[in-house]
Amino acid sequence: MKTLNSLKSHLKPGQVYRRADLEQWSKAVDRHLRQLLDDGTLEKLSQGVYHYPKQSTFGETPPEDEKLVRTFLKDDRFLLTSPNAYNALGVGTTQLYNERVVYNHKRHGRFKLGGRTFNFRMKPFFPKALSAEFLLVDLVNNLDTLAEDRHAVMDKVKKKALSMDQKKLRHAAKEYAGARTRKFFDNVLNDSTLAHAA
Repeated sequence: MKTLNSLKSHLKPGQVYRRADLEQWSKAVDRHLRQLLDDGTLEKLSQGVYHYPKQSTFGETPPEDEKLVRTFLKDDRFLLTSPNAYNALGVGTTQLYNERVVYNHKRHGRFKLGGRTFNFRMKPFFPKALSAEFLLVDLVNNLDTLAEDRHAVMDKVKKKALSMDQKKLRHAAKEYAGARTRKFFDNVLNDSTLAHAA
């Protein structure tokens, strides 16, 4: 009991832990994990991933997506986004999606963590933070997967592209666009440059 209480004293509400994280405080980690799950101290989110719920006035709060993904990947290098983020661009996307997308270097596929679905996509390059330029490029990259009127959206994407910082958009297209998307932005931005020159 003493060692279990000692282990508990190291746990912080709101944090997400892997089994390996707990080994530094316990010589019988599997037994202690079972006890912590049984008494409600920890909840299991997926194989080998556990959450110490933080209490609020409304009850237990779910783990933050960032902490959950960081612990699952054992890596800080990822970008968390959602198709819902495209709706802020003003290009006619209106659908809501119950899925989070995680660009990363380690895992690929859909995983359920803590009752939420995360779509892990392995990519060689992605920015550290979301920007309007990246989201516009990402939208065109993923247009085929969206439940939208594609022609109407693409017409608005062209107009949006011409209203944005051309240098930043060219950089985002060069770094993060697939071949088809890069060609689309090259055509749109080059036509704009020619029009201004004329």
